[in-house]
Amino acid sequence: MLEIVDLQVKYGAIAALKGISLSVKPGQIVTMIGANGAGKSTLLRAISGLIGVAAGSIVFDGTNITNLPAHRVVGLGISQAPEGRMIFANLTVKENLEMGAYLRKDKGGINSDLERVFSLFPRLKERVNQPGGTLSGGEQQMLAVGRALMARPRMLLLDEPSLGIGPILVKAIFSTIVEINRELGMTILLVEQNAHQALKIAHYGYVLETGQIILQGPSSEIARNEQVRKAYLSEA
Repeated sequence: MLEIVDLQVKYGAIAALKGISLSVKPGQIVTMIGANGAGKSTLLRAISGLIGVAAGSIVFDGTNITNLPAHRVVGLGISQAPEGRMIFANLTVKENLEMGAYLRKDKGGINSDLERVFSLFPRLKERVNQPGGTLSGGEQQMLAVGRALMARPRMLLLDEPSLGIGPILVKAIFSTIVEINRELGMTILLVEQNAHQALKIAHYGYVLETGQIILQGPSSEIARNEQVRKAYLSEA
């Protein structure tokens, strides 16, 4: 579904991604783990069309989307819940979710998708008329994921969904990611610093270090790798 070949991204003279190649099959959860500054978020932003690509290609379902504007990427079926959530603080929960469907015209489908988001995240239904800025960090993360789902994507990009959230809500978020994958058949590319949780739910994983992939394979194999255990799983 997603094929990335020799992707290079630069911030001025600094190379953030140094020739990344990876693929994601339909229906998979694929995770990208690595330390802060490894280039994980940069990769998602490049896929989403939020930053320019210096070289290489990004192909989604047979269409070359390299350097396409972000709204075109969403229209083709890729949606992102960004790091830091970036919800609209002054809009209500319902209005935030409706913003996710801004490209859609099917009112009936939008309403049914709203109900689907509320079934995935019952807390959002309880707070449907509250401004997004009054929600807790975990609830805002639910809202960011729900907003991304409202675009009815075929691929969901999740950037650090557990960041700044308490342990109980982290479990809930990861359980919901699995549910979205199983129930909706949604393909998911997950960037996550909580390597233990990410590898537990993913089918396949990549380890990124200073803009390069240093290891890849089925997530169960990566979780058993001694180098990965020392670097990322010591707290697990």
